[in-house]
Amino acid sequence: MLAIGGLVFLFICVFGVYAATGGNMEIVLHALPHEMATIGGAAVGTFLISNSGHGIKHALKDMAKVLKGAKFKKADYMDILTLMFQLLKLAKNKGTVAIEPHIEKPGESAIFQAYPKINHDHFAQDLICDYLRMVSMSQDDPHQVEEIMDREIKGFHAEGEHVAHAFQGMADALPALGIVAAVLGVVKTMGSLNEPPPVLGKMIGGALVGTFLGVLLAYGIFGPIATRLKGIYDDEIKFYHVIRVIITAHLHGQAPQISVETGRKAISHEYMPSFAEVEEKLNSLPPV
Repeated sequence: MLAIGGLVFLFICVFGVYAATGGNMEIVLHALPHEMATIGGAAVGTFLISNSGHGIKHALKDMAKVLKGAKFKKADYMDILTLMFQLLKLAKNKGTVAIEPHIEKPGESAIFQAYPKINHDHFAQDLICDYLRMVSMSQDDPHQVEEIMDREIKGFHAEGEHVAHAFQGMADALPALGIVAAVLGVVKTMGSLNEPPPVLGKMIGGALVGTFLGVLLAYGIFGPIATRLKGIYDDEIKFYHVIRVIITAHLHGQAPQISVETGRKAISHEYMPSFAEVEEKLNSLPPV
């Protein structure tokens, strides 16, 4: 909602002030559809040229993130701490064999099913299951596991950042594409020099709408979208780092409570539950 509010405020400040100070909106509105078709079409073309099919699908899907924000909130961090505690405590009390049914078929696991958002996040689910499976297969070198996890998380993050870079690339191209549209408008005007000054004035004004539109789209819309997406990806990746921290602490021989507390301290302050909140939640869990 904040993004929508910002967009509305942007348009009010740009077009509202222009109209309020005596600007002729008729010229802008007359030229806007044609200039938008030229600039927008060219921008989409550059986007298609510079990105793969997978990247384009990823970009279209992630556009919703600009409106929704990061998908993980404080409650989700509480859930991941609780889920990891249950798995680690089960492994400690009954051995790593006891968690195998949960990590082999997480979709059928009562533990995972209690946290549907995590259960439907395939990367989080794979991160937990794959590395706990490695632990059950006697891969107990915490430094090696941490390095592998960190590399995988960075790879996932890089894929998300590529979308932000793609939108930033479009934003960088838009001012120049606006100039292209403006030049075409000037060329068209030069072919009508026999027209009276009022007509020529409107044609020149319409051509300048192209430059205006390119700059507005670049710095008012697509540039902020790219920045917002990058911030969201940076925010979401912290969730997966919490999983890495907890599993690494477990491999160092820490008790489940200590491993979870180590993970809690890795959460950003905006979403970090208090020690008392986590303790109360863990104490309310049924025995495993």
